[in-house]
Parts: sequence; structure tokens; C-alpha cells
Amino acid sequence: MKKPLITIASGNPKKVAEIEAMLGPLPIEVKKQPSSLDVEETGKTYLENAILKAKAAAALTNSWTIADDSGLEIDSLGNAPGIFSARLANTNEKKIEKILTALGDSPYRSAKVCSVMVLCSNSGEIIQNTIGICWGEILKEPAYPNGEFESLFWVRETNCTYGELNNAQLSKHGSRGKAARELAPYLLKAIGIKNN
Repeated sequence: MKKPLITIASGNPKKVAEIEAMLGPLPIEVKKQPSSLDVEETGKTYLENAILKAKAAAALTNSWTIADDSGLEIDSLGNAPGIFSARLANTNEKKIEKILTALGDSPYRSAKVCSVMVLCSNSGEIIQNTIGICWGEILKEPAYPNGEFESLFWVRETNCTYGELNNAQLSKHGSRGKAARELAPYLLKAIGIKNN
């Protein structure tokens, strides 16, 4: 029996591999979106951006799609940078510098990584959306060189930064992993596979 095909609405190979690993136990085939697809994230929320990406990928591939939008939210900065996390600056070094400068020596460094994930049918209908949140705090300097926000975001539960989580930890504690786990039963039901 041929496995149902699910397109991950992302051109980021790391993100696609991460979501594929989280969905790995499911009897589905996963592929990334066509390289020609480039969706402008004009939404005002994670959900709006995820829906834009999911519907565009479904229209282009005529397959079921999963899309997500994520961001880092720092409590003392009014949940900034939020949906602008990826667009905060044009290099990771500058993004990190902006955040550390904004926080300064403040002891209030609690933060969270939020991921909203949506499941879209091949006809463009949004079937379900879920949210995953990973709680932590911002370090005063990156834990390792050449990293992204993940090198600054300390996850208390795992005693390491988000960027140092292994695949099993990402699936269990990561925001995308939590969202994917919540989405899985809806995906199985939608594509007609019973979850035993």
C-alpha cells in the first residue's frame, strides 16, 4: 500500500528534517515544498503566516501540507521579537546582538519559543492548527559560536540551550515537537489512517 504523501511547507531543509523526524513513526511519506515556492509572510500572527504557507504549498503540489511559523518571545521585551524573529536582522550575529543589547543586564530574562502548526488538505482547507511552547530564558552570551537564537535560549528542563537539543529532546521539549505531536492524531484521521 502506498503511503500518503505530506508536503512540509518550508524550504528550510533543517526544519523539514526536524518535522519529518517528529512525524517519522507515522505511516506517511514526507517531502519538502518545491524550491520554486516562495511565500511572503505578511500575516500578523504565527497562525496567519502558517496558513499562508500551507495553502500556497497545497495549491502548488495538490497534496496535503503541514506548515508552521515560529518565533522567540522575550517577556520583558513585550514578547518581541515574536513573528519578526527571522527578520530581526540580516545575519544571526546581528540578531543576537540586538537581543542582548535590548536586554542589557536585566535579570528578567524569561522567554519562550512558540510554534503554530497547521494541517491543510490538498484542496486548501485548513483542517487543524496546534501550538507548542518551550519555556526558558535568555543567556547573557551565546553558548556556542555561529549559532542562531537557539544558542542564547536556555531550556531549563534539559539543562542546555535549544540549539543543543538532540532529536529526541526536540520532539519532546521543543515547541515544534509539541505542536507536531498534538497535530499527529488529526493528521492520521484526516488521511484515513486509524491510530491504534
